[in-house]
Amino acid sequence: MKFNRILLSLLVLSISCLSPTYAQENLIPLPIKMELRDGALNLSNGIILKKTDSSLTGEYLLASAIIAEWKVAESAVNNKQLPTLDLQLIDDASDQKQREDYIIKIDKEGIRIIAHSPTGIFYGLQTLRQFSVQNKSLAHCEINDQPAFPWRSFLVDVGRNYQPLHLLKEQVDIMAQYKMNVLHFHFTEDVAWRLASKKYPNLTAASNITRGGGEHYSEQEFKELIAYCKAKHILLLPEIDMPGHSQAFKRYFGVDMQSDSGIVYIKELLKEFSQTYQDLPYLHIGGDEVKIINKNFMPEITEYVEELGYKTIGWEPGSNLMPQTIRQLWMGGPKRIPEQGDLIYIDSKHLYINHMDPLETVTTLFHRKIGEQDKAHKNLIGATLCAWPDRAVSKPLDMFYQNAVYPALVTFAERVWRGGGLAGWTCNIVDENTIAYQEFKNFENRLLNHKNMYFSNKPFPYVKQTGLKWDLIGPFQNEGNLTRSFPIEQQPYADGIEVTKTVEGGTIILRHWWADIIPGAIEGPLTNTTWYARTKIWSDKNENKSFWIGFNNLSRSYASNTPKKSTWDNLESKVWVNHQPIQPPLWQQAGIKGDLEVPLIDEGYTFRKPTQISLKKGWNEVLIKLPVSDFKGEDWQNPVKWMFTLIPSN
Repeated sequence: MKFNRILLSLLVLSISCLSPTYAQENLIPLPIKMELRDGALNLSNGIILKKTDSSLTGEYLLASAIIAEWKVAESAVNNKQLPTLDLQLIDDASDQKQREDYIIKIDKEGIRIIAHSPTGIFYGLQTLRQFSVQNKSLAHCEINDQPAFPWRSFLVDVGRNYQPLHLLKEQVDIMAQYKMNVLHFHFTEDVAWRLASKKYPNLTAASNITRGGGEHYSEQEFKELIAYCKAKHILLLPEIDMPGHSQAFKRYFGVDMQSDSGIVYIKELLKEFSQTYQDLPYLHIGGDEVKIINKNFMPEITEYVEELGYKTIGWEPGSNLMPQTIRQLWMGGPKRIPEQGDLIYIDSKHLYINHMDPLETVTTLFHRKIGEQDKAHKNLIGATLCAWPDRAVSKPLDMFYQNAVYPALVTFAERVWRGGGLAGWTCNIVDENTIAYQEFKNFENRLLNHKNMYFSNKPFPYVKQTGLKWDLIGPFQNEGNLTRSFPIEQQPYADGIEVTKTVEGGTIILRHWWADIIPGAIEGPLTNTTWYARTKIWSDKNENKSFWIGFNNLSRSYASNTPKKSTWDNLESKVWVNHQPIQPPLWQQAGIKGDLEVPLIDEGYTFRKPTQISLKKGWNEVLIKLPVSDFKGEDWQNPVKWMFTLIPSN
């Protein structure tokens, strides 16, 4: 594996050294095998799209769109002087594992995409779409690509916070662009049941919804979403959460779902669902975070759902799932899923972006090893990235600024397609002397290129982190006095100051709130201590510059308290630039008690105006003070995530 990574790094390096006219260094996910060859395909006179297979109607439309994006003429005349774009299906697709594989060959004759199924053709076209076409020429190359994991999923929780159909379609478009293939659609919750029922129309009435009253999906809208996903080669996985997360069900029917009457009602809803929506092979039956009072509930429901024609998926740990139900893992630390027994798993552990700082999201997901395995096996089919914005939002788009949804999707797509990653879980940028660092640096460059090319008009809260280095200095004993000062505050770069550790990144996590399973930057952190972080930032001129600054990034799933007035956080953290204190924001909700029904407004650095800092020409000294007393936090809703973010925001 180490040797393979070295080869990959050399490949990426060789690609990046080529002329931009021919280089394809921006591909995400990076193909498993790519060979660039001498020569280039001349497209200046146009190209012929060969249409020989009636099963590829959608793919031909996509191919035409790509040609138009290249600003290349698509000729309808069979001119032997012009190159061709040929989509070729291989008929030997007996092995379902090969249905997503594809080959791209570009030579003097044209472009061929070869695959075992329309899905493989579609993925080949998505890769081709990212090619750099300059001066209407394409490098000769051959790509052989296939996914490490067949289940590459993204979960949207529209039960708690409704998202309009156009926003869901936008996410499906982006999933398709990066070869994600399952949309996990969580539409039943305590606050709302968000899919219309013909038999029980008032189940989605405003009076039965405690957040976003009346907001739900009609039968036509849901059918439209299913069809939209199918056209993009994405499976829609509906989740009807049972028996937990079902207060909306209980409010309407007046009975617990696990009761005899409740079972009758839920079966009626399940039957109506199966009769209304066709061609959905899986149904997620939930099962988590609930006290089981009827041990027969889940076995009975599982049997009934299977009689309706579905394969079941449920949360693990959760209720008493049947052996044939696929387990979706969500709790506990990193643990290797062995290839043994009959149980099948989907990994979602530490894949909840609502718990992650936006910059941390990319670092964590890039290094995340799915199921602690490099690729799928019979017991591990893949992973699901989850967005659980438990806390109410003022408007749907806020979720995309509070959570790094699109940076997360792109990063996760690379990892779950390519496989690999680092053992254990990583929250900070790794040591620069490792291959993993070079891989991350290369990916970050590609990610930022994609931000510029494809997300210029969409929320994409991520900026370049590599290259920003910090000296960590400490610990200083503060004896529980978080305001206590130390001499370094007067002279951050005085002679004799000993640097404990050098770290890199825009967000640095000293100690994670899950410190027992996620190592922070400080080994063996102590209570009642103060640390300092210092760096120097260059400016070509005297200027005011925008910065993201933040501390103790709030989870969007906890009812966390907001920072008190005139503080950066509730730990008395401070920032100086050139010895001048940088004042915290004028919080709009300063010092309020956490409440899931009170939306966050400006508490995170990605969804408030950046802090303006006056820089002088030359080097500017930055010092950050990071005190802590204990690591317990006020309660479980207010964990201490000892961290800081400071980075230019553009």
